[in-house]
Amino acid sequence: MTMTRLAALGAAALLLAPVAAHAHVTMEVQQAAAGSTYKAVLRVPHGCAGAATLKVRVQIPEGFIAVKPMPKAGWTLDIVKGKYEGNYDLHGSKIAEGAKELSWTGNLPDDYYDEFVFRGTLTKAFAAGSTVYFPVVQECEGGTAERWIEIPANGKSADDYEAPAPGVKIIAPVK
Repeated sequence: MTMTRLAALGAAALLLAPVAAHAHVTMEVQQAAAGSTYKAVLRVPHGCAGAATLKVRVQIPEGFIAVKPMPKAGWTLDIVKGKYEGNYDLHGSKIAEGAKELSWTGNLPDDYYDEFVFRGTLTKAFAAGSTVYFPVVQECEGGTAERWIEIPANGKSADDYEAPAPGVKIIAPVK
């Protein structure tokens, strides 16, 4: 293979790399302060291998509390509630249970993207510099699914995984 051809292949690979990185389900805002209210805008860029998305399920991580999803016209919204592993202080009140999973059921053709919105409080249990992950399962026509559930092990990043869970990096609270 000639040097010119190798250079052209390398350039093409560099141009395609950002496209692959944006193919994952991601959060619109990827950092927030511990102790703050966080509006999560989950971006779903495509279906499953050409099939329409019929359901988007989001697992709510421990320590993200008082979660309220935004309804979407034409979609059915379900909230699975349960007990938290601990009690959390929210504006002077202790809360011990809330949303553990959210799901929207509808139809999103593969030719389109959409956003699914919810908000909650990132408790001070999250340390600055850590990342909070929101595993997502995208169910599609024909029984196919994309599972954006991989949480990086210590020393790894989301870039090391094929199907990383969307995450939010915790920054120090503003004083």
